[in-house]
Amino acid sequence: MEEVLERESKWEVDGVFSLPALDNLVSDSRIEKTSVELTSTYFDTPERDLLAHNLTLRRREGADESGWQLKVPQPNGRTELHAPLSEGLPPEFVEVVTGAALGKPLHAVTTIHTLRNRHRVLGPDGELILEVDDDIVDTTPADGSSVAWHEIEVELGPRIDAVPEALVDSLAEAGARRSEFPSKLSHVLPAQPRPVTDTAAERAIYEYMTAQIDMIFAGDVALRRGQEPIHDTRVATRRLRSTLRVFKKLFDRSAIGAVEDELKWYAGLLGDVRDCHVQHRRLADQVHKLPSELVLGPVAARIDATILARQVPSRNALTEAMDSTRYLELLATLHAWQSHPPFDRRLRRRELVQRARKAARKADHRLATALHDQRQASLHRARKAAKRARYAAELLEPAGKHTRAKPNIKYYKKIQTVLGDYNDGIVSSQFLWRTATAAGTAAGENGFTFGLLYANEMHAADDARRKAAKIARS
Repeated sequence: MEEVLERESKWEVDGVFSLPALDNLVSDSRIEKTSVELTSTYFDTPERDLLAHNLTLRRREGADESGWQLKVPQPNGRTELHAPLSEGLPPEFVEVVTGAALGKPLHAVTTIHTLRNRHRVLGPDGELILEVDDDIVDTTPADGSSVAWHEIEVELGPRIDAVPEALVDSLAEAGARRSEFPSKLSHVLPAQPRPVTDTAAERAIYEYMTAQIDMIFAGDVALRRGQEPIHDTRVATRRLRSTLRVFKKLFDRSAIGAVEDELKWYAGLLGDVRDCHVQHRRLADQVHKLPSELVLGPVAARIDATILARQVPSRNALTEAMDSTRYLELLATLHAWQSHPPFDRRLRRRELVQRARKAARKADHRLATALHDQRQASLHRARKAAKRARYAAELLEPAGKHTRAKPNIKYYKKIQTVLGDYNDGIVSSQFLWRTATAAGTAAGENGFTFGLLYANEMHAADDARRKAAKIARS
């Protein structure tokens, strides 16, 4: 499955628009001109679930662009996946969008015809610098209404990061305007309207929750592509769950249902995989730092094999869960919240402030208790409470409480980070103790290096605990 990074911009023009000269954009360049006719059939659910998450799946016929294409949004553009032309949907593409489609079957939703005059600006070595396409477009959506327009599409080559200013100026002078539509499909099928949020509090909580839901769906697509967005997806899941917990009295309980528990379940599956990644990197680094004479036996190999024995079933369990009805129902609920947020009533900023303060007080109390009794369980609870206080402050910031929120975000992030270091040290030391007991009885191995690593991890945990106490006193 071929992948290409697509970075493009679109410009609206009228029917008599004439494309300005492109010869002077880049020195020693040449223009390669061709004309092609393209027919693109787009697939989605009847509710346009793919479009809601900026995913585009199409079957294209025409010249050298024939084939299946799936476009996945990225921070710096879109990744375009290619598959050979076939009558049926490529199974690998169906798998990638299963979560975004909420498990529903995909159908053709519209067909777009494009008469394209292609202008490829090539450098002296023949490498593509950019492509400027003059497109005459028409389509007939499912409702039978005819839509036609004229647009300019500028796609960047790998050598440049932005549309040259000279091209921007010449397009504007010729009458082109930046398009409000990010794609041809969005020109035909408008996006779902955003819900009305009457107050700053409603906007803040809606935007925060929607950002986490978007991250969860993006993580779903990436996981199904074989990538590892475990950390970001897990954080988004935890942020959303924390929001439901801290601000629970502001939500409609009938709409929330058991979502908090379901998010905990999914975060746990992600956490099992993530913990293996973290532990592997942490211990590999620790072994690398030791003098070679202190590494007795196949220490790194033993650690790798032991962690892999946990990681593979954990990753398999996550994959199996993502194909389950339980998981798809969770995604369906989250998707519904983006258009119908589960608010119980009109929200006021004062209510957000009160509940964020309560989360902060609880975090302070749990930290004080943990630093007093020095118990691992207490420190673990303090870390989770600090995390919730931080997330509540993050949500509070766009509601207009910048001066109050920023210091809390910074403070509780420090506490969360230091107590996270403590927890990592404890978890690693427990792993090393178990591994040492196995290595100590195996031929050609002994527990010396594992004991040394164990002592280092316990020292790191103690150091993190002292840092937490210092931060709390400051």
